[in-house]
Amino acid sequence: MTYVIAEPCVDELDRACVAECPVDCIYEGARSLYIQPDECVDCGACEPVCPVEAIYYEDDLPRALRPYAPDNAAFFALTLPGRDAPLGSPGGAGKLGPVGVDTPLVAGLPPQGG
Repeated sequence: MTYVIAEPCVDELDRACVAECPVDCIYEGARSLYIQPDECVDCGACEPVCPVEAIYYEDDLPRALRPYAPDNAAFFALTLPGRDAPLGSPGGAGKLGPVGVDTPLVAGLPPQGG
């Protein structure tokens, strides 16, 4: 199990969670942030600092947000548009930088917020 970033983060990208993560496992797509499940140490530091309450422990995801658990994993397992291979486990978001694309679930959402 791991922590998951869900729909409230889409088009928000506050990044307070990135600053709190002690293992640098929160990666930036174009419209959302994603937690690399193999790099996350389940410390929970990211959850309380999220201003839009988008971060959940996987077992605690509300029913409507459950698709975001496999979606977070897919960000690292799928070959995303414009990339030659899946991201896999890059070993730190800071050295990789923004990826600039999202999973099909996030990319297909209408613009969020006001």
